[in-house]
Amino acid sequence: MTIKPALHALCHAFIEQRIAAARTAMQAAQESSSSETKSSAGDKYETGREMANAERDRNAAHMQQAQQLQAELARINPDAACDTVRPGALVGTSLGRFYISISAGKLEGTDVFAVSPAAPVAVALKGLRAGQEAVFNGKTVRVLAVE
Repeated sequence: MTIKPALHALCHAFIEQRIAAARTAMQAAQESSSSETKSSAGDKYETGREMANAERDRNAAHMQQAQQLQAELARINPDAACDTVRPGALVGTSLGRFYISISAGKLEGTDVFAVSPAAPVAVALKGLRAGQEAVFNGKTVRVLAVE
């Protein structure tokens, strides 16, 4: 039995948390910008508004990045069997277990790291099958299993 659908769901939850946090921060920055009142020191008013607008723009960029991750994850079918290291593969190695999907780090409640196909470890292992080896960070890494 594969655990890939559960890992996929954890990746979705990771993205949803990022989107929600960015949305909340954008709303807070917008409210801060809107609530700035003109004072006798006009420069202070303009500076406060600009800082709030810059914060909103930063969080909008974070939301856009999270939405791009969401689109990348949507292209992966967690039910598809994999026999080589590629997006959607759960890879057991001598270094640990990796779900090649998005960059989300260690998935909560598991011993699996979600990594992007562009991550150095995923690039080093790309296309390999169980039993094959690659060199990553000067160390030989053996692929133990690919699901």
